[in-house]
This record gives sequence, structure tokens and C-alpha cells, in this order.
Amino acid sequence: MNKSEFSGQAIYQVAIASPLRRLFDYLPPAQHTSELAPGTRVTVPFGTRSVTGLVVGKQAETSQPASKLKAITEVLDTAPLLPATLLDLLMWAANYYHSPPGEALNAALPAVLRGGGTLPGQKYWRLTTRGHGLPEGALRRAPRQAALLAMLQQGEISHQSLLDQGFKSTHLRVLADKALIEHYWRVHDDGDNAANSASTRTLAHGSSLLRETPLTLSMDQQRALDAISLNRYQCLLLDGETGSGKTEVYLHAIEKVLSQGRQALVLVPEIGLTPQTLARFASRFNRDIAVLHSGLTDKQRLQNWSTARGGAAAIVIGTRSAVFTPLPNPGIIIVDEEHDLSFKQQEGAFRYSARDVAIMRARRENIPVLLGSATPSLESLYNCEQGRFARLQLTGRHGGARQPGWELVDIRKLRLNTGFSGAAIEAMTSALTSGHQVLVFLNRRGYAPTLLCHDCGWSAVCERCDARLTYHQQGACLRCHHCDYRQGIPVNCEVCHGKQLLHLGQGTQRGESTLEALFPDIPVIRIDRDSTRTKFAMQDYMAEINTGKPCILVGTQMLAKGHHFPHITLVVVLDADTGLFSPDFRAPERLGQLLTQVAGRAGRGDRPGHVLIQSHHCDHPLLNLLARGQYSEFARHQMTQRQLSGMPPTTHMALIRTEATTARDAEQLLGDTRQSCQQIITASPAMRYLGPFPSPLERRNERYRFQLLIVALERPALHALLSHVSHWLEAEKRTRKVRWSIDVDPQDMS
Repeated sequence: MNKSEFSGQAIYQVAIASPLRRLFDYLPPAQHTSELAPGTRVTVPFGTRSVTGLVVGKQAETSQPASKLKAITEVLDTAPLLPATLLDLLMWAANYYHSPPGEALNAALPAVLRGGGTLPGQKYWRLTTRGHGLPEGALRRAPRQAALLAMLQQGEISHQSLLDQGFKSTHLRVLADKALIEHYWRVHDDGDNAANSASTRTLAHGSSLLRETPLTLSMDQQRALDAISLNRYQCLLLDGETGSGKTEVYLHAIEKVLSQGRQALVLVPEIGLTPQTLARFASRFNRDIAVLHSGLTDKQRLQNWSTARGGAAAIVIGTRSAVFTPLPNPGIIIVDEEHDLSFKQQEGAFRYSARDVAIMRARRENIPVLLGSATPSLESLYNCEQGRFARLQLTGRHGGARQPGWELVDIRKLRLNTGFSGAAIEAMTSALTSGHQVLVFLNRRGYAPTLLCHDCGWSAVCERCDARLTYHQQGACLRCHHCDYRQGIPVNCEVCHGKQLLHLGQGTQRGESTLEALFPDIPVIRIDRDSTRTKFAMQDYMAEINTGKPCILVGTQMLAKGHHFPHITLVVVLDADTGLFSPDFRAPERLGQLLTQVAGRAGRGDRPGHVLIQSHHCDHPLLNLLARGQYSEFARHQMTQRQLSGMPPTTHMALIRTEATTARDAEQLLGDTRQSCQQIITASPAMRYLGPFPSPLERRNERYRFQLLIVALERPALHALLSHVSHWLEAEKRTRKVRWSIDVDPQDMS
């Protein structure tokens, strides 16, 4: 297409949240003479709507006809919201994950700013013209007013700063009534705090950086700390078994960063870990900490994001999207539980890995990134083998605690008490009688996963998905955990009208009821997504557990992620078989990580721990490797299997998904996509195609889902192919009724 040139007039490239994988060209706003810097928000006409976009760059020409080119309507920011390094990172991420750039850039902004709202501000006071002309000594009978006026003679001062220095609101109000001073609202900007952020925080908090004396490091911890260089990019994998003291290494590394007046970004996989991490960091450091996660209100998220952006927050703790938080002076990035699936965005058009983006951000900022895990992902272990990462290992548990012993209980032919074997009940009784706490791991929500008619075999299924409805005793309903469809509990079978309806299987609610019946005098605390929906539920549960009184925790994988429960001496896993025979090639790795992590909750205090694993396959080699406490050996075994099968991390993968109201439409589009790919790149051992085939859950929320898996030996070849695929699919008219997505480095095959 011929390019139109506009002599002497810049053409701005604007990122807009839309399904299209490109930037949009606009003329400068009519009444705006200064140049718009990249990272500045603007309002632009887009079709029949007016939307908020982000300026990415400018050019002298455009491929759009001059008659169709529109002008920017309004400039929303006086300075860029995002620094150039972060803007470049987001554009890299959009390109790497083959995402629309507008969707990627939107991920870096709080909802208020995406909608065109303003940054939070602060009240400032300044002298009026009359105040500047007031003769010396005019307020000698009001010394505090005179002192306040003298301070404002030096320049504008924030309302809060004046209050901090002992002035009262009445002093300000009196001078304002005399028309000697006036207040105005200043929007926070990077320049407000960044340049003098270190000295400002030191004055605000005193000279002491620490609130408490750090713990003495072990030899392994000290070696790990010494290996971290704060003056250059490094990617370091801190591989330490559960309870080995990884967090203490984080804290010491952050202390070094803060002493230089720089900031630390800490990523955690779940909201539930944020209060625990915040409490640990706040008790150690005498500095401001900003928290960012989806549980905050839009106003809270905006305020915390702005605090981090301005440099006032020395430490930023957040979940996945916090990796895009603008920081004026970053010094280190820490990704805790780096193996966790929660770091991968699974929905939407921008399916990024926060861990991998963190690594790329650290490289661009020229700072270290520290990945921590007791069960490192195979990707990270492979990168260590290839020399891309440095591996720092912590052996043993900090403080002399020992790893718990594992016991496999073969439950074949055993009579179970609602899922509990006699050995499990006996072990729990012994632990509770000794005044200890017990954790029961059951990775399934609800009361029972199946409602079955004993007379005819009918089972309750979701009307929208190819899935059974889960029986929830609390709330008395049948619920689909995929689309959240709900219905009441039937009295009779819908087919034969029989009344013998059975609740088959075990969920956390049923486990809770069983344990309350078995141990009526012991508190039973259920922790899952349903029980922690309210704002402070998790903190309240943690407070009760940390009293140390005997209790039983029953819950899902939320309990397996980094929590420190010093009074738990027994962990019971009711069903360890899920994942042993899954079609997902990552399932064994996930199982090994999950069992190792949940087992690591036992024996973290001064009393030894014990882990009891119930299984129908106690002779399975993977379970036996894990039972010997050999996750490293387990990981090596899995790596060998991946190499033999030609699967990641030794190769590179992308998953193209389609969904439509008819299975035929979804499958045909993927079939044609594969043919288009093969026309571009002929059959080669360097590129393999698997599919199209139905997703493991073929029908979800009344839409049929199909997948096409592409495996490549070389990453550049894969991305060249995906670039072709994305443009081909965007041009396809069938995509008006067939949704599609590209998932680079997929972690969940469902």
C-alpha cells in the first residue's frame, strides 16, 4: 500500500485495546503544540467510539489514506505514565506472545487509568500575590502563622508535610481566609519523588533501614547471598528444599538493594500469600511497601501503583500483573515459587508468563532476578544446565529442622471412612493428642464431585459443559466449576425418578464434615476458594492457625504454596493418584511439585514431621522417588522423558485454540490453519503438528473447543510461523463466529 506523507507533521502510533495485532495512526491534537512522548495516554476516535489509547511512537508517514486519518482528541497526561524501558518491554511481550499490543499495554495500567481516569494527587499550599507582598513582621503577634508563612516563602509545600512539621489545619485555614495562601491539587508524577526518593524516605523513616535484627545466615544461605551481584543482570535459581530459608536470603538481598536507595519487586503466585509476605517484610524493613493484586479495589490499586511509580514505595509485592509496575529505580526482582502455574496468564488475548517477563525485564534494567522454589520447573532447571541461569542450592532446613518422613499407604481393598484410611485416622489421632496440628490435603472443592442415581446410573451433568456438576452442601446446590452454572439439588432422579441419589467422591466440604464427626472437640479449618472469598478470611484463618492450638486444616493446593505452619507435624494426602495417568505431558511434573510442596508444610518447627500419602498405586516409580524425598532425581527422570518425547523444555511449543458454537466450525478452522502453516513451512523434523483435536474439556460454557499443537526445534522458526498464523487468522472471515487464541509456551493443555 502506498504511504501517505505529512510534511512537517508527526504521525503518532497509538496502542488501543482491540483484537487487532497492530498500532493505529493518528494526527496530533489540534490545540496541542508540544510533542507527545511515548507512554502518554490520549483519547482518540475509534470507529463510532471514543477510547483511551497509549502513544507508542511517531513516524513521518502512514499507510492510511490522508482522508481517513483522524486526529487525537485529547491528551490525558502531562508526562508519560510508563517509562521507555517498560514500554519497550511491553512491546517485546506483545510481539513474543503474539498478542494485540493494546491488550499488552493495558495490562500495565490500573483499571482507573485504562478508563481515562487521573492519577491520585496531593494537596499543596503556596503563597498568593498578597502573601508575597506582605511586609516583614506583619504577623509578629501570631508566631505560628508567621513561621508557616516563612516556610512557604521558600516554595510550595504539601499539606501532609506541613502537618508532619507540627502546623495545624487551623493555621492554614486562617491564612487562607486572609487570602495570604492558597491550596491546589498536584497530580503525582515520576519527577515528584524519583529524583530524591532515597533521601525523602530516609527523612520520613529515620536513619534506620531495619526494624528488627536479621537472622544469622547458614553457610549455604551466605554463599547464595554472596553470589547475587546488584550491579548487573543475572538470573539466579535459588533451589532450596521446603523450610531451607529462601525467604531469609530474599530479605538480606533486599536489604542491600534498599541501602542503595533502590527498589525491590517481589512476585508471589497467589493473593493468599500476599498478607504473609507483607507481614514478614514489614516486620523487617522500616520502609514503605506497596501491594498489588486483584483483591484490591480499583482505587486502592491505583494508589499503590502510583506510590510504586513515584518511588515512594521501596518494596512492591504483587501477583502476576505486578511484573509490569513502573519503578523509577529498580534494584532486584524476586519471583517466589517460580514453578507455580499461577504466573502464566491463561485467559484473554495476552497470555504471558510473569516469570519469563520478569527475567526479560531484569535483563533490560540490568539488575538481578532471583527465582526461588523448592520444586523448580523443568524449564528453569534446563536453563541452568544450558548455562543461562546460575543455580544456588540450599540444603537442609534452616534452624536444624528435618525434612518429614513419607509413608505410602496402599488403599486398595481397604474399607475407607469417607476417604480416610484407618492408618490416616490413627496418625491424626496421635498427632492431635500430642497437641500438634494436622493438614489434610484434598485438591477438590465442594462436597462431592458426582451426584449419581443408584437405580439407573444417571449422573448430574452441566448443561453448558462436558462436565459433571459438583454437589455443594453449603449453599445446597449443584455447581459447575468450569462455567459456574448452578442448579438446585434434585429430590428424584431426572431419568427414572428414583430416590437413591448418591454423593460419590470426596471434596473439601465432605472432608470437613467427616473430620468434624471424627474429632468433635478439635477445630476444623477448611481453606479453599469458596471459604476464602471474603476480604479478610485468609488472614483470620492464618491468625487462628498461628496460635499453635491443635486443629485440622483441610484444603486444596492453596495450602501448599509457601505457607509457614510451624505447629503442623502431620500431612495427610487423601488421593495422590491424580496426575499419574493424565494425557497432559506436564501432569507428572505438576504432581511431583504439588506433593513435595504440601509435604513441606510438615515439621517446620522444632518437632519432626510425617507425611502420609494414600494411593491405589503405591508401586508407581514416580511416587516412590518422591517418597524418598528425591525431587531432584524425580526432575531428572522427567527431563529424560521430555527429551525422548521431544517436548519442552528441550523444544519450543505453541498452542492454537479455537472455540465456536458448533464443533465443526472450530475444528475446520484449525484444520485450515494447519494447512496454511504447512504451505509456508514444508514438512520438516524441525516442526511438528499435533491436531486439530478436541480440548480435554471439549464443550465449555456452550462452546466447542479444539486445539492445534505446534512443536519446533528452533524458537525463531516457531515465531516466524506464528506471525504468519496470526495475520492469516485475522484476515479470515470465519473468525467472526469462531474465537481463536495463540498460547506461546503453554503451561495448561486444557
